[in-house]
Amino acid sequence: MTKLCLILGDQLSLSLDALQALDKHSDHIMLAELYTETHYVKHNKLKIALLFSAMRHFAKQLRDEGFHVDYYDFTATKDHHQSFTDVLRAQLSQHSYQQVICTEPGEYRVLNEMKRWQQELAVDVIIKSDNRFYFTLAQMHDWFSERKEPRMEHFYQFARKQTGLLMETGKPIGGRFNFDKENRNAWQSDTPLPPMLKHEQDDITEQVLTLVEQEFTDFPGKLVHFNFAVNREQALAALRHFIKHKLADFGRFQDALADNNNTLFHSLLASYINIGLLLPQEVCEAAIEAYQAQNAPLNAVEGFVRQILGWREYVRGLYWYEGESYKKHNALNAQTPLPNWFWDGKTNMRCMQKAIGHSLDDAYAHHIQRLMIIGNFSLIAGLNVTEVCDWYLAVYIDAFEWVELPNTLGMALYADNGKLASKPYAASANYINKMGNHCSSCRYNPKLVTGVKACPFNALYWDFIQRHQERFAKNPRMALMVKQWQKKSSADQHAITQWAATLIEKLDKA
Repeated sequence: MTKLCLILGDQLSLSLDALQALDKHSDHIMLAELYTETHYVKHNKLKIALLFSAMRHFAKQLRDEGFHVDYYDFTATKDHHQSFTDVLRAQLSQHSYQQVICTEPGEYRVLNEMKRWQQELAVDVIIKSDNRFYFTLAQMHDWFSERKEPRMEHFYQFARKQTGLLMETGKPIGGRFNFDKENRNAWQSDTPLPPMLKHEQDDITEQVLTLVEQEFTDFPGKLVHFNFAVNREQALAALRHFIKHKLADFGRFQDALADNNNTLFHSLLASYINIGLLLPQEVCEAAIEAYQAQNAPLNAVEGFVRQILGWREYVRGLYWYEGESYKKHNALNAQTPLPNWFWDGKTNMRCMQKAIGHSLDDAYAHHIQRLMIIGNFSLIAGLNVTEVCDWYLAVYIDAFEWVELPNTLGMALYADNGKLASKPYAASANYINKMGNHCSSCRYNPKLVTGVKACPFNALYWDFIQRHQERFAKNPRMALMVKQWQKKSSADQHAITQWAATLIEKLDKA
């Protein structure tokens, strides 16, 4: 039986079960750079370049391993073979295959297309489980279905016990599963920053950069900032660099905000894990080995492992458990159009200017910038949920719908009415001022609530509490803020809500 294996751009790993089923002498592998995959949202040029370069390098690696690989580049597909179905049909017209093998994708959109192939293309189609995760989708479905309130922290404890990571004789090392309280230091500007790792660009990457610059001229991103691992060797070097230079300080500063640096001690490994250049198991094990060798403290290592073993696995499980309807949730009826400055970063709010500017130019912002700056503003301003989710999916280099949608719709926007988060992550300027040094360079005053010099986060925050006070009064983690709002005088309440309305009306000028 001659088989064709389709590998998607975020499945670049030799460990795939789909590859293990192939006979190098008779079976074929296909990869394709597709118009539909680059255009269903306006993906960042850096993200497109990373995927195209990594795909081409992986195709070379497969050929070096002895596989027969058919590769459809963007120039060949953009006019005639714009979807996976198009390229499969073209491939099937040239060769006789008895079976098409693929790995389950990260989006319902692609899975639905795959499910149509057997009937539309008259070929046997096998969709293999993605074995690059600790838990299968079936295991995650069972875990979610057995719990009324399936919180991430509960899953994380379950995952630690199941895998044995950072466990000793059935107990968590250090006596606790979670050391998050030790990981909330504000930024200290005199802290030495880690050295930057430079990834050399070969002919393949340079050709891709030229292609992307020509074909995606009006997409966000600045290719001059391209400095990413595009193959397995470079990704492993990035992992070693993080372990050696960043992990020790990652924990205490993982929530910090620095005006002159948007990466600090964060690993920058998420995109490599998400596209298959690194496996989550080897990344967690490397961090734990650093702890065992006394090269990194427990709070840093536990916090890092929690992001991968806990949060990453959890949001994937939630995405597939909730189903396609999840993306339609809008529990708080957020309808305000996305401001134009989300696409150019030209806002007077220093924290938003920095976070959005880096997001657009570098395709990166760390989790606090995404959650407590951009996400927080989107939440309290009531920005349109679909527009915000599409923006996050478009601009970030590590964003694929399975990981982006729960993080944005559920965690940042509370649009799922608390299925993911037990409270909305809303905050005033006080939090931003406490965690970093953006406010000292901003035209707005973080201590003022109303008026042209007041930070917009303040009035918008209290107006957000006011708009949803009936709902939040029933939430144990929000009830205190509702009471604080209700204690304000009628005059203060009126001034705040009026100023918030003015801010929303003139949001494009904020």
